[in-house]
Amino acid sequence: GSGINEYVVSLFDPSLTWDDIAWLKKLTKLPIVLKGILTAEDAILGVEAGAAAIWVSNHGARQVDQVPPTISVLPEIMKAVRDKCEVYIDGGFTQGTDIFKALALGAQMVFLGRPLLWGLACEGEDGAYNILNILKRELSSAMLLSGCATVKDITKDMVIRKEYYSRL
Repeated sequence: GSGINEYVVSLFDPSLTWDDIAWLKKLTKLPIVLKGILTAEDAILGVEAGAAAIWVSNHGARQVDQVPPTISVLPEIMKAVRDKCEVYIDGGFTQGTDIFKALALGAQMVFLGRPLLWGLACEGEDGAYNILNILKRELSSAMLLSGCATVKDITKDMVIRKEYYSRL
């Protein structure tokens, strides 16, 4: 195998269990955020184990390229843990409208990776700021066109037809 693959594999501990979250919670007063959750079942287990937040992530699909897009599993996870913890998301967000959709589906935070790296690669720190400003303008435009004065005004009916609600 490749050296990078061996390194990445070395970062994961297959002996970890849900009980380790309770152990970690005893060691800190900080909130525990679980990253890499892709199913409602795991989200529920994470909350039951003491997580304050669930971070829906496929880690950029770098390690396993056949994982589902995070935005496609977000509705199922929101249905499972909506009132039990905060839910964050990353994975493939490159436009302000992508961020709008994630917020509409219930995510409290949207994290970015590649767009900021593209900005850094092209223009350094200024490039990263430029990307953030572009995304902010795109999100503001989507909100304006949807009649949203604040992020709290964004609702799922802006991205999902009401007849599908019963499935979410």
